[in-house]
Amino acid sequence: QVQLVESGGGLVQAGDSLRLSCAASGRTFSGYAMGWFRQAPGKEREFVAAIRGSGGSTYFADSVKGRFTISRDNARNMVYLQMNSLKPEDTAVYYCAARQRVAVSSLLHEYDFWGQGTQVTVSS
Repeated sequence: QVQLVESGGGLVQAGDSLRLSCAASGRTFSGYAMGWFRQAPGKEREFVAAIRGSGGSTYFADSVKGRFTISRDNARNMVYLQMNSLKPEDTAVYYCAARQRVAVSSLLHEYDFWGQGTQVTVSS
């Protein structure tokens, strides 16, 4: 069982940056691929970014490519989402998720554990 706790959300203006953090429990953190997803009001949850268990490869949604980066610190059981050049359409609840495989995935159903989410609001 893995427990995930997100932090770092908030209200920012368009063009600003935010860094989200996700703290994970468990002793085999490097054995999990980690992902970030988001859900805007009235919309389905969508993939944002993912990182391999070792941190060696990453994968991004086209909508955030070039603006967001994902990283992890396996020694601290942490994963981060650095969000730059934020846009109003990035407004959503952001969720951290863990997959019991080292390979990355963009598919919601392939993730086994989820955090409670953190709100990100970008004003224009």
